[in-house]
Amino acid sequence: MKIGLLAYIEAKPEHADEIEAMLRGALELAENEPGTVTWYSFRQNATTFGVFDTFDDEQGRQSHLEGKIAAALMDSAETMLSSAPVITKVDLLGAKTA
Repeated sequence: MKIGLLAYIEAKPEHADEIEAMLRGALELAENEPGTVTWYSFRQNATTFGVFDTFDDEQGRQSHLEGKIAAALMDSAETMLSSAPVITKVDLLGAKTA
């Protein structure tokens, strides 16, 4: 794992449960992405969510950005989110697994 993505998602209060359900359901999609090494979704507070995922190379990261999870998130942006998701590319400096 050399690179990653960190995304912050701010839901409209009335749609927070729907965003949570969408992120829980996205795990199966992430598991089927061969270029995605790890994928985590989280809830920070009542309306703030996030996703952190890692990749071995830029091709894997780009495929993820063009995949079904990103498409579903962008489709929900206008109606269920209070602002556009903030997605940042990151370089990993270290990782501990298992």
